[in-house]
Amino acid sequence: MSYPVQQQNPAPAPSRLGQGTAVEQSRAVAEVQAAIYVARQFPRSISTARGSMQSACQSMALAGKAFYRFPRAGGAVNGSSIHLAKALAQSWGNFQSGVSELRRDDEYKQSEMQAWAWDIEANSRHVLTFIVPHARFAKGKVEALVDLRDIYENNANNGARRLREAIFATLPDWYIEEAEDLCRETLNKGDGKPLADRISGAIKVFDSLGVTAERLELKLGRPRDAWTGPDIAQLLITHKSIQRREIAIDDEFPQPRVTAAELRRPAPAAKASAPGQQAPAPARVADDLLPHEWDIYKLADALGMNKAALEERCQGVTGGSIAEATEAQTSALFQELANEMVAQDNRARSTQ
Repeated sequence: MSYPVQQQNPAPAPSRLGQGTAVEQSRAVAEVQAAIYVARQFPRSISTARGSMQSACQSMALAGKAFYRFPRAGGAVNGSSIHLAKALAQSWGNFQSGVSELRRDDEYKQSEMQAWAWDIEANSRHVLTFIVPHARFAKGKVEALVDLRDIYENNANNGARRLREAIFATLPDWYIEEAEDLCRETLNKGDGKPLADRISGAIKVFDSLGVTAERLELKLGRPRDAWTGPDIAQLLITHKSIQRREIAIDDEFPQPRVTAAELRRPAPAAKASAPGQQAPAPARVADDLLPHEWDIYKLADALGMNKAALEERCQGVTGGSIAEATEAQTSALFQELANEMVAQDNRARSTQ
């Protein structure tokens, strides 16, 4: 049994084609034809492309920004950055790539974008079309973007990530892996400075960000005297990621965990009671804590609380966020966390 074929009407074409549109269409067709012609007339040399890539990856200017790092699900995600992808595409030759915003919908607060990479000589093309909401996830919640500059930067960031994937999907795997290994080797060797100078330089750079040498040692798991070239390379990648706001300092370098013993100080000696009077109850240890020596974040970290849990506790104590709390409210929150810290320590001692 046969069924009649249902024909769909094509989308209506514009009744009038402007001169500028017609010129742009002709220019685009001619540009593609010219690119294909040039690629066939002047095919790439693998040895030349490889030499150009090696020369670029042996430079600290590229190796220093060749990798990224950002937190996710309690861990960290590492990979090659868009800077390395663009450098490899340029070295490979006969290669085009780009990203464009196809449509912006202010009513639905989203943009339709496209990233693409084209190996002209191999006629291999990878295209990614995606939707970018005009929003970002910050402080545990989704915030809508209204400022035009914020929307532009959000679109640019999402477009760069898709462009990186499109370029890496088009280039040969061996070419990418060799470039990554060379960049890591360049980072390990440094810029010719002795290792001791590189260690002191890394400590100085992170000290300007408020990260002490002790926190760096805690992150790397060894004292500074035992740091190696790869350790400095890891710190350099982390520093670049912090500058690009891909990762927060507190997420990458947590505060040192403290114990109740470190927060205590000897309680004052009890006064002798007069005959017939009941001896005064001993003062609570938590009342003798020094809030100016240990901040709330250290206490929360020692209790195993993340930022969201700490903010929730602050809401219950002060009725607002930590940033909005007064000095008296901060002291009250500190006292409650200190009491809980000491209680946990006492319970641990009683079970021993």
